[in-house]
Amino acid sequence: MWIGILLILLAIAGYLATASPPALLSKYDAVIGGGREVALVGENVGFGDKGLTLDIWRSNAASNASKKPVLIFWHGGGWVKGSRRDYAFAARAFAQQGFVVVVPDYRKVPDVHFPDFIDDGAQAVRWVQDNIAQYGGDRSRLAFSGHSAGAHTAVLLALDPRWLIAAGVDMAPIKAVVGLSGPYDFYPFDKKRSIDAMSRYPQPERTQPVNFASTDAPPMLLITSSEDSTVRPRNAISLTAKLEEVDATVEMINYDGLDHEEVVMALSKAFRSKGPILDDSVTFLNKHM
Repeated sequence: MWIGILLILLAIAGYLATASPPALLSKYDAVIGGGREVALVGENVGFGDKGLTLDIWRSNAASNASKKPVLIFWHGGGWVKGSRRDYAFAARAFAQQGFVVVVPDYRKVPDVHFPDFIDDGAQAVRWVQDNIAQYGGDRSRLAFSGHSAGAHTAVLLALDPRWLIAAGVDMAPIKAVVGLSGPYDFYPFDKKRSIDAMSRYPQPERTQPVNFASTDAPPMLLITSSEDSTVRPRNAISLTAKLEEVDATVEMINYDGLDHEEVVMALSKAFRSKGPILDDSVTFLNKHM
């Protein structure tokens, strides 16, 4: 008996030593009941031709007879790390609010560089449009979201249509975007992660979402925070100003006192008291979807 308990404790210790902070948060979120009424209805589902997979979450109460709006959420990690599985806490949070949530993986630096991970994002959107109905999602009501590097993907795909068009995506169903702590205006590159991810592209200005602000952009909510020293608030401020200049629909919220990680942590049940990020995001999405 004691040997069995010891083996279990060693296994737990090994997991804690190797798991990423988002993965630990997802585990804890599940233990305390985060998303208790939602289910993982599609796991390790393949998309595109690069061997990538995605997960699909929805409310237990949802049925295929009543199609739900769809949110595609890209995880962060500076283009070098992270996994869809680590962000189950975010998927469960939005699924509990009535969305069918898709969390795709994408290839990482140094194996690939811009625009490969953007193309991966476009391929995920194409898969969603072709297949999400069988999981109870409404393919005519899509929204994009993501945190940090994932927000860059979500916003760039929405603003620069060439990636989605190349993937065969119909742009009309894209109704809204919520960017959490995303880098949108960071050229010239001055940090190792952006240099590694973006600098090989021969047209660096085309890596910047701020350069694609247009009147017909889908409505955007850009969330930032005053203590974010990783992706500074100026990114959201700059893109908001550019979108306002062309009369696009945009809102920005700067949460006072939160840092880069706390913005996405606040989606989890454990840390929701840090700020109304989930409520504000859902209100915006429901308004435009």
